[in-house]
Amino acid sequence: MSRTTIIVLIALGATLAGFAIASSAERLRSDDVPSEPSVAAGPQKAQLDWREVYGDPGQQIGFVVDWLEVTENGWQAKVAVENDTSVAWDLSPGAVPDGSFGLALFETGDDKELDERNNARTLPSVRAATAYDPELASTLEPGGSWEGVISARGSLVAGSFVRVVFGTLIALGKPPEGYAETLVWITDSAYELVE
Repeated sequence: MSRTTIIVLIALGATLAGFAIASSAERLRSDDVPSEPSVAAGPQKAQLDWREVYGDPGQQIGFVVDWLEVTENGWQAKVAVENDTSVAWDLSPGAVPDGSFGLALFETGDDKELDERNNARTLPSVRAATAYDPELASTLEPGGSWEGVISARGSLVAGSFVRVVFGTLIALGKPPEGYAETLVWITDSAYELVE
């Protein structure tokens, strides 16, 4: 399976500069185009049961989203990260641009949009989680996992498609074959928010 949904940042200095320039250019273009007024998504809860994996069998990281709830004041999601690789991973939200645990809102639920925006470095900003229950593990050892509810305040746009973002994960030691030292996962699966 092709995985351009994973953001791999090796040369952080050059990548950060390129990302900042691309993001600024995208904002300038989008500011010139009138947009329709957005409507906040109403309260809703979706049982999602998403399970996605990255890597070859025996060296995989699993990303799980059990459910997503939009409330009057914000959102919350029950998620999990499972480390079935031979190395430990440091979980460092915000270590790279768009590398926080949280949500990203897209115009469509089509994987093609995700791939195109990832390749063009125009991914939407992450609505970063501000609370973790229980507290996010700082390190995910081989065979280890973390499960909990992530949440934040603020409204989400009705009609947009939500993908869950997991990151930043930083390998502590030599990463398995096919992995970069740093990765951020954006789910292939998406959920459409309603009014």
